[in-house]
Amino acid sequence: MTFPVQFTFFGESYHWHYIFELLAFFIGVRLYYFLKKGIKDPISDENRLWIMLGAMIGALIGSRVVAVLETPESLSVLTFSTLYQSKTIAGGLLGGLFGVELIKKLIGVKAASGDVYVIPIIVALFIGRIGCFLMGIEEPVYGVETSFFMGMDLGDGLKRHSVVLYEMIYMVLLMGLFIFIRKKEMLNGDRFKLFMVLYFLFRFLTEFIKPYHPIFLNLSSIHWSALFIFLYYYKFIIRMIKPKP
Repeated sequence: MTFPVQFTFFGESYHWHYIFELLAFFIGVRLYYFLKKGIKDPISDENRLWIMLGAMIGALIGSRVVAVLETPESLSVLTFSTLYQSKTIAGGLLGGLFGVELIKKLIGVKAASGDVYVIPIIVALFIGRIGCFLMGIEEPVYGVETSFFMGMDLGDGLKRHSVVLYEMIYMVLLMGLFIFIRKKEMLNGDRFKLFMVLYFLFRFLTEFIKPYHPIFLNLSSIHWSALFIFLYYYKFIIRMIKPKP
């Protein structure tokens, strides 16, 4: 396989990335509505739409803010076009969380709303990451040079950590985990919190095997996003790791 992997349409070459992004969004939304049929939702359909709107707007903003902060040296020459084209999933999840919490305060919803989104998010992330993987080094999610047996030539002749491939494997493991605990008695909202903590833990750790750009204390915007999530959910984390009496 030679990176980036492209397809030809009417004599022109195109990246698969955009196709898989659309598939991820479409399949994720359809899966959400399919799974929602099987649960008794404490939140009305109208409020769900407002919450989804808040999530999308928050994700749109957050994904771009965190992405441009990944290369802080480029802020002095930042343009709207560069800002719009920059995006990262970690920032999208972080911004989506902010957007949801803000909307819920505005419409007066106090019930946790995230559990039903966990499986659709995992599936959408896996599908979207296929497109990222096929981009090779043209998508800035590749790792540093390595002698690890899973190292790959992603298009520049160097054997690198394929961080995207690692993430796809991790998504499969997370899917298995959430299927395994699907009947486990948990507080409303705990499944989403668990997903966020585990996903950002993965992003925090794998950031160290990427050629990242630190913004403060030798940590990148992804590191700081993860630390914020850990702090935001610290009560949940303590409750999960605290031995049961």
